[in-house]
Amino acid sequence: MLSVTDHDTTAGLDEAAAAASAAGLTFVTGIEVTAVEQATDVHLLGYFFDPASGDLADLLAAQRADRHRRVADICRRLDDLGYGVDLPALDRPDAEGQRPVGRPVIARALVEAGHTASIQEAFERFLVPGRPAFVERRGVSPADVVSVVTRAGGLCSLAHPGLLDRDGWIRPFVAGGLTALEVFHGDHGPADEARYAALAAEHRLAQTGGSDFHGDDDGRTRRLGRIGLPVEAFTDLVARAVRFGCARVPRWA
Repeated sequence: MLSVTDHDTTAGLDEAAAAASAAGLTFVTGIEVTAVEQATDVHLLGYFFDPASGDLADLLAAQRADRHRRVADICRRLDDLGYGVDLPALDRPDAEGQRPVGRPVIARALVEAGHTASIQEAFERFLVPGRPAFVERRGVSPADVVSVVTRAGGLCSLAHPGLLDRDGWIRPFVAGGLTALEVFHGDHGPADEARYAALAAEHRLAQTGGSDFHGDDDGRTRRLGRIGLPVEAFTDLVARAVRFGCARVPRWA
């Protein structure tokens, strides 16, 4: 089984589905959308949805527009600090106009320009809250994201709750329609997995899992294909997708 959950774009799903088919893997449609709650980024994973949904396309277009606005604001701050990068090169859309630009792209540009020695240094010096080039995201609420993904025929999972570190938000998110928790993640240790498996059971949520792979140069390369979802959890997830009438449930389910 394979799912690709790119940030705020479905542009790679057809290519990923073809690659999965060639490898004999079952493919599940996926997306990762950033919502904002109390000035904090909340990442939500959508699965089994119809990529042709108009509501979802409108949401993702708005998300990408704000990404471009944020990247431009960050680059202006870097210019003022004397660490300019080539914004037009960063912000050039791909053939489908869906290239998801964000802070990792800027961090790579800072390294390529010789301003920092690594992506990690770029984040720590400039791009995280409290640093001089950080710009807050504007975005929709978690409830809005869950609503749109649900209308697109999908299920929503709260991504890497151990990194979010706001377990008290899970209950209201469930009341807003959240369906699953990402229990298995590269930054979750055994204690995290046990805690979120228990919280998933307490709130009657499905479990999801993934590598959170973000490219070859962000330190997560070794995770690709190594962090996944146990068969029992995937079987339960698919059973819920069938029960909820999701739009793109794997054919064999």
